[in-house]
This record gives sequence, structure tokens and C-alpha cells, in this order.
Amino acid sequence: MSLSDAVLSGASPEELQRAPLPRHFTAAHLRVEDEDVFRDCPEDADKDVRRTLRVGEVPMPELAPDEVLIAVMASSVNYNTVWSAKFEPLSTFRFLRHYGRQGGWAARHDQPFHVLGSDGSGVIVRVGTGVRRWRVGDHVIVSPAYVDDQEPATQSDGMLSEHQLAWGFETNYGGLAQYAVARASQLVPKPPHLTWEEGASIPVCGGTAYRMLVSDRGARMKQGDIVLIWGASGGLGAYAAQLVKNGGGIAVGVVGSESKVAIARRLGCDVVINREEIGITDDTGNDPELAIKAGKRLGAIIRSELGADPHIAFEHVGRATFGISVFVVRRGGAVVTCGSSTGYHHEFDNRYLWMKLKRIIGSHIANLQEMVECARLFERGHIAPVVSEVHPLAEVAEATRRVQLNQHIGKVGVLCLAPEPGLGVTAPELRARIGEDTLNPLRPFAPAAVR
Repeated sequence: MSLSDAVLSGASPEELQRAPLPRHFTAAHLRVEDEDVFRDCPEDADKDVRRTLRVGEVPMPELAPDEVLIAVMASSVNYNTVWSAKFEPLSTFRFLRHYGRQGGWAARHDQPFHVLGSDGSGVIVRVGTGVRRWRVGDHVIVSPAYVDDQEPATQSDGMLSEHQLAWGFETNYGGLAQYAVARASQLVPKPPHLTWEEGASIPVCGGTAYRMLVSDRGARMKQGDIVLIWGASGGLGAYAAQLVKNGGGIAVGVVGSESKVAIARRLGCDVVINREEIGITDDTGNDPELAIKAGKRLGAIIRSELGADPHIAFEHVGRATFGISVFVVRRGGAVVTCGSSTGYHHEFDNRYLWMKLKRIIGSHIANLQEMVECARLFERGHIAPVVSEVHPLAEVAEATRRVQLNQHIGKVGVLCLAPEPGLGVTAPELRARIGEDTLNPLRPFAPAAVR
């Protein structure tokens, strides 16, 4: 029996250990020869990720002592997969070359291919000689925070590590594949009532939103806080809305179209605003004066609905919205940011920051303890997965294209070894108690063709 067949048949840990490792496996990956595909394209050109994302065979790597090999049942698409496939802002092969120069086990990552994917859920099929807390057969989800646990800063907060990398983005052998290599320090038990694809939707967006809002290293949201959430129907925003609601806050969601208003309300937003109502475009961020005017319109709507300005702005859109966020949060408020999908260079009127004692907080992924705390909320049914559509690994380029064009809602799942959606549940009683409708809040809103 092959290892993949053993995993799919629910084989015992002993049988998994005896099954031979495949020499190659199927993975979504980039090739170094495509590194210059978009080099001469104009800045505003459509850099279609389908031109560079490939699905094919790659060789199985050797396992380091502190690593595990995971048979990946499901993964999901994140925006860093789009960046990787566009080779922006830097070629991902530059990341791999830089990491590989450390030598030792890091040298394995510098290959002419790059296996992508920063989310994953699956079954451990091999453990390194230095792994203590995990066993073959364990069901896990994978945190994307790839840290050196021997670095002093990591003992305080893994995200402060100088050598922290994003798994499957700045490292090789990520989760959009039949097999993935991860450090033991990345692993979290999969909530047993979730399917493989639901579990795989948690780490990047769920963990990031948790750190941004709840952690003492983020905005430290408290009960009653008004939180402005940009992109409230996307992966990050969908988790942010639920975390705000679960924590006793008041969620104000901003969405890009009228069709997404009902989605944001379903996720718990108390107030939902269509960007078109306040005239925000990707060009708004090019002019601080335009941002202030848009901020005044946005602030007026929020005050008319809630009687007060936001305490926190949940930022990941970047250039198009950042100046508005700085303006619209109240005196002493906070803008917490984890990304810049519309551009990294932000312009804002600094008077509204310093004179009103506001704060800008940078946030990135989550440390392992934060990821465990986030997963616990899923286990108790307080937060639900936000998978809206699921694609086979063979169609990962099309799935990533949907994310690139913002045609998706919530999280876009990818089945790797799992033959169909809905598998992986080991606590059916808990699942039944929480309820299918609660666990799948976005499925009714997804196009029928991709549900």
C-alpha cells in the first residue's frame, strides 16, 4: 500500500510508519525559469497568476530533526500566493536563495522550484529525531509562522524573531501540495469537529486576525469597542468580524459591493457600509486630502449609526484606505495593520495621528500560543470557518486567480490528498451540536459552480 493510500484508508500509525515514502509528490509550485515572465510588463498590466502557477511532480525532501512530514489533506489560497506567482514585491526565489545561504538544513529550500502554500491541515506521517510532542498519525493544522526556537527573541514572542519567515512564501515545501514539511513548532491540533478544508482555513487569516485584535501585542480590543473592518467579507475580515462580535465589540464592516452587504451582516457586522457610498477607490490613497474627505463621509455614517467614532481600524488593504483609517479612528484610537494589498507606500496627514494621540500597530501572523488560543475558539464553536468554495489541487491556478481578482468571499479552500469535501471530522457529536449552518456561514453566498 502506498503512503497516500494508507492515509486515505485511515491506517494506523504503525501502518503509516511502514508505508514507503514516495520519491516525488504533486504540488502547486513556481519554476525559476518563469522568474522574469512579468519583468517588462507595465506596472498596471494584468499579471495573470495562471501564467506561472504550475501543478506537477517535485522531489521529496529529507526531513530535518525538528521537522515533521505531513500528508496534506487540504490547504487554502492566501494573498501571498498571488504575490508569489507575480514575483512581487520580490521574487520568491530570492527568499529561497537568501534562506539557503544559511547552509545546513536551510540549503534544501534553495531549489529551482518553489512549493507554495501557507495554510494546511493533514496527518503527520513522519517525525524528525528531535520531535518530542507529536506522533505519526496526529491530525494537525499548520501555523505559517516559521521561527527559530533557539533564538532568544523567540522565547518572548516568535514574531519578534529576526529569522522569522512565512512558511510556503519565504520557505519551500508549503501546504498547497500532497505533502509538506513543517517544523514541530508550527503545529496545532486540528479541531476535531472540522473538516480538512475547514481546518486549513484557520491558520493564516484566523491567527492573524486574532493577534491583531485580541492579543496583548495587537490592538487589545475590549468589550464595547467599535472596530472598523475593511474587507469584511474576505478571509481576514470575516474572521475579524466574528472575533469582534465574540469579544463583545461592535463591528463596522466595509465591503466592496452591495452583494457583499448581506455576507458581512451574516458574519456579525452591526453596521455595513458599501465603499461606493463613500467614494473610495484604489486612487483615494494617492491624495491625503481625498482620504480626509472620504474619512469625513465614513465617520459621519458611523456616528449616525452608533453615536461615536471607531476605537480600532482593522487594516490590511493598504494604500487605498490607510489614510482614511488614520483619520477616522477616535482620539487615542489605534490602526492595526498586517498588509497592503493595494500598495505598500501609504500617505496620510500626520497631524491627525500625533495631535490626537493615535497609534499605528504593525502585526504579522501570530505566535504559536496565539494560534492555539485562536484554535480553541473554533473548538468551542465561538468562531466558525469561513470557507466559501473548494477546488481540487489541479485547479489551484484558477482558484488563485479568483483571489487575485477579488472574485471570492471568505476563504478559498483547496483539496490536496482529500478526494472530496467534508472529510476529516472525528468529533461528529460536537459538530452536530454546533450545527452545519453555524459552521458554514458563507456557503449560501458562494456561486453554485464553486461551492
